[in-house]
Amino acid sequence: MLQQAPPDHRQHLVVVGNGMAGARAVEEILARGGGERFRVTVFGEEPYGNYNRIMLSHVLAGEDEADDDLYLNPLDWYAENEVSLLAGVRVVRVDRFAKVVLADDGTVLGYDKLVIATGSRTFFPPVDGMWVDDRTLTPGVFGFRTLDDTTAMLEYARRHRGAVVIGGGLLGLEAAYGLRRHGLDVHVVQGGPVLMNQQLDEEAGAILRRVLEQKVGVAVRTGQRPTAVRSSGGSVSGVVLSDGSTIETDMVVVTAGIRPNVGLGVVSGLTVERAIVVDDQMRTVDDQDVYAVGECAQHRGEVYGLVAPLWEQAAVLADHLTGADPDAAYHGSRNATKLKVAGVDVAAMGLKRPERDDDEFVRFSEPRRGVYKSVVVRDGKLVGATLLGDVDKVAFLTQSFDRGLPLPEERMELLFELAGPSAAQGAAEMDDSVQVCNCNGVSKGDLVACVHAGTRSVTGVMAKTRAGKGCGSCKALVCEIVELATGGDVEVDESAGWYVPAIPVDKPALIAAIRERGLRSVSAVFAALAPDGEHAPSKMALASLLKVVWADEYVDERDARFINDRVHANIQRDGTFSVVPRMSGGVTTADELRRIADVADRYAIPMIKVTGGQRIDLLGVRKEDLPKVWADLDMPSGYAYGKSMRTVKTCVGTDFCRFGLGDSTRLGIDIEERYKGLESPGKLKLAVAGCPRNCSEALVKDIGVVAVGDDRWEVYVGGAAGASVRKGDLLATVHGRAEALRLTGVFMQHYRENGRWLERTYDFVPRVGLDELRAVLVEDRDGIVAGLEERMQTAVDAYRDPWKEGVEPATEGQFHGALPLIPLPQVPVRDGSASPSGGRLPGGAMA
Repeated sequence: MLQQAPPDHRQHLVVVGNGMAGARAVEEILARGGGERFRVTVFGEEPYGNYNRIMLSHVLAGEDEADDDLYLNPLDWYAENEVSLLAGVRVVRVDRFAKVVLADDGTVLGYDKLVIATGSRTFFPPVDGMWVDDRTLTPGVFGFRTLDDTTAMLEYARRHRGAVVIGGGLLGLEAAYGLRRHGLDVHVVQGGPVLMNQQLDEEAGAILRRVLEQKVGVAVRTGQRPTAVRSSGGSVSGVVLSDGSTIETDMVVVTAGIRPNVGLGVVSGLTVERAIVVDDQMRTVDDQDVYAVGECAQHRGEVYGLVAPLWEQAAVLADHLTGADPDAAYHGSRNATKLKVAGVDVAAMGLKRPERDDDEFVRFSEPRRGVYKSVVVRDGKLVGATLLGDVDKVAFLTQSFDRGLPLPEERMELLFELAGPSAAQGAAEMDDSVQVCNCNGVSKGDLVACVHAGTRSVTGVMAKTRAGKGCGSCKALVCEIVELATGGDVEVDESAGWYVPAIPVDKPALIAAIRERGLRSVSAVFAALAPDGEHAPSKMALASLLKVVWADEYVDERDARFINDRVHANIQRDGTFSVVPRMSGGVTTADELRRIADVADRYAIPMIKVTGGQRIDLLGVRKEDLPKVWADLDMPSGYAYGKSMRTVKTCVGTDFCRFGLGDSTRLGIDIEERYKGLESPGKLKLAVAGCPRNCSEALVKDIGVVAVGDDRWEVYVGGAAGASVRKGDLLATVHGRAEALRLTGVFMQHYRENGRWLERTYDFVPRVGLDELRAVLVEDRDGIVAGLEERMQTAVDAYRDPWKEGVEPATEGQFHGALPLIPLPQVPVRDGSASPSGGRLPGGAMA
């Protein structure tokens, strides 16, 4: 007899906004047992899980990639916690009388309790030429609030040489620093006289300016406002300033402030002043079933832009909603933050300058070293502090500021280690309630509790609490607290060497176990080796490793693949796909070009683009059209979507170039045809240059081969020219194309077997060491080269074109209908009526 599921009597909680505020509120609610009281649905305008917006400046600077470290709650987290996530869906109105929310995709969903956490949006000042029309920014003009903003800026920056950042606050300086790291000429235009005027006074701002100009190489214009953005050829060409001067530039980044996203509150009839007005329980003043949290909320006249107040608000909201603490109330937050901006440590709390005649003001300035310190004392209590370039005293000052502790009579001791606790002593004497990580709202007590619960390594505590996962400025203090909590007995985190989190062994041991036990599928590996069973984030890495170990004997399980690998195309931000056929060595034929053109016309493909890897990319292919597109192209896969060997870029070599010393085109084609599509820990991009002029950029590829005359070839490894820029290391100089082809394969197989998951060669080579690689792979010190060549040959023999295999659906209904198109994030209009849900300020601020 069919068993029916029991009725769900829980109330329905709907959260509008999947940014740091909304997701934190859900976490706090679940932590208080809210899952037993509520069914939870979250709307997120961006098509992702919840990510750490503070890390976007690191992504822009090339210090972190947009990978798992960026995501606070990846998509799997929602399923594991029985939270329904509607990603890429924007709520446009709330009918408070019917108690339903209405979304832009037609969804109408009832609620019992509603939380609005729509954050903030970029403020675009009224500047002529900034907009094409009321909803479209001029090409080359960007906001800096979301992951999409960041990736778009990175892509644009790679093709241009100059940038103007409008706004000299935290976000603007982070944008300037990130773009400067990519080699752009960067100007910061600040309307007022002081950089970071919300945190710094005139003297500190002047010192920071000196550091930016002399050490970072960013030009700063203060006291100037942009009056016009000039365009040429349909994109940015310059910025006109209020003094009549013009800065020639290719790119404009607007960081001139933010505005709370209150459009939803306005159209839903809620009281909105600067933001949605709430009471001490974070309830809107108009409706006891509707709450607001984060930068879209106004409490007692204040709207907070830092992360720490958000965490406090989320905790009070959760206490009240779940009944965990019926008397919980939010009384406002004291603004204190510690961060790193443009590579400079900054801490600020309370007042910047004295405001009363009897306020004490003590400061120290050393412009040459980029150091400034000041404190403001009132009635014997610390009411303000600013630290720039030297933040050793921040732990003691923060505790004094938060708790009103007695201060030394000699006030200069607040700035130096003349008396008072040192940094380590400050950590020991710090109260458990003091917040250590402003980015993720982690207190000293949270860290100590994590240690007492059994986690005794620094990396383990950071992973569980997220402390140090934002701007990183608190890592030293986190280490001190963990060391204190463990009594000095800090454990080395062995998991740092594991290939995947689910299996407690390193990669060589894992490969040995897989071979010894004959484990040919991901599920078999989990069953035999994972103590806690299946672990979704480990699946992709294991699938890749099994293909390396078993080649064509690998047993494919489709749920172990990412969507790109399941459909052999690269999913785009709007839910369509990118199709890139292989053109070995960048060489094609008129017949192939005709087929590409015919396919583009037949399936109304909106963009055809030549890639940096000398191929043609068909962008905007709908999912249901993929099998027909593959069949009609009748060209092999270019693997533009996989963690695999992707492409070999070549110059024209000796046949046509008068400088050519070697047939780079032929060798490039030979390398690509031999090693095409091979699985690897990270993507592999290769190039062959016919002479040291390096037209194919072989010196900055994962593997680059350069002809140097007399059929001699230099083989370089570990180069990069993306977010990280690194010249490859010379592995060896060999004689003959065949030897260059062989050594390329030997290095590739060694990397496949020993590289960590998602570790690119530009990290692998320095980690292993060039001398070690030469000894093992060139000199064959350990006698393993023959085995590497044999296993590489097995992998090469096992190659199958996935497009040929994938034309027939692998599962019933695989290509029946497209993925739902995801609405693109809406660009704010000049009058501020649009309301994208994402937004951030660096170093502790958020939206």
